[in-house]
Amino acid sequence: MRCIKLKVVQIGTGGWGKNHTRILSQLGVLGAVCDANKERAKEYGEKYSVNYYESIDNLLTSEDFDVAFICTPTSTHSKIATQLLEEKKNVFVEKPMTYLSEEGDDLLQLAEKNKVLLTCGYIERFNPAVDLVKDFVKSKKYGDLVMLEFHRENRMPLHIKDVGIIYDTSVHDIDTAMWLFDDTPDVVFARSGKIKHEHEDFATIMLGFKENKVAIISSNWITPTRVRNFNAVCTEGIISSDFISQEVKIETHDDTEIPRKEKQEPLLLEIKNFLGAVEGKNELTVKPQQAVNVTKVAEASLLSSQKGTPIYLDLK
Repeated sequence: MRCIKLKVVQIGTGGWGKNHTRILSQLGVLGAVCDANKERAKEYGEKYSVNYYESIDNLLTSEDFDVAFICTPTSTHSKIATQLLEEKKNVFVEKPMTYLSEEGDDLLQLAEKNKVLLTCGYIERFNPAVDLVKDFVKSKKYGDLVMLEFHRENRMPLHIKDVGIIYDTSVHDIDTAMWLFDDTPDVVFARSGKIKHEHEDFATIMLGFKENKVAIISSNWITPTRVRNFNAVCTEGIISSDFISQEVKIETHDDTEIPRKEKQEPLLLEIKNFLGAVEGKNELTVKPQQAVNVTKVAEASLLSSQKGTPIYLDLK
């Protein structure tokens, strides 16, 4: 389980970042942490017995490392990732990769130029439930996939302050839809609004794919209960799944199946995939171009909601 060849730094230890820090320490690769919050940097540095810093400049000056994980607010991703890629570090950026897709394009080109790996934290690809559905879709065990329906509901996470629900939450399902269809949408239509927050806190997005295939993504920060589920409608059955419990149920014309798959922590699988790719042991699951495409779809969703019209796309 240990990846002793690599030395990794964690940038941003609040919110979701503290989970990265825990797993990187478990894997024996955590070399240092960096957080603009002085107290938090000290807390996690001491907790995991590693050096800690308040600034990227000090981190780069003082530490020799191979890989950086960035778990800071979305608005800071582009600047921090650029600085690290220019230093020829392999970079993992939490989702979304950047706020503007043009910034994502720039990061992609910089990573290619400096021959380092760049990826983004679309964790649901590593959820055993999604992996199982992906296998069924590829094998066409239940026919062709024609429609996906996603539902994510919960109160707003306290650490999210600079983006609305589309960039924070809907992006997971935008990525999963493209992953399961193995395609990019050519049209986006969305409705969103805000009730309790500065940014949009509820949204419904429809993604249109080739051959009239569709994904419907509903997210909100209004309801008090936590819901994370999706349905994959195939020509010979419907596959229902829960992202949290990782349970999958398949209903066909004459039967109901509940396949068993070992429950695993998706974040651990995601981090190991990136570190393995850096070491040349496996392929990178989330390619940077795919992460840029998710941002482009999120941008189109916001634009569609503002204009009240469909937005047509031509993605790579």
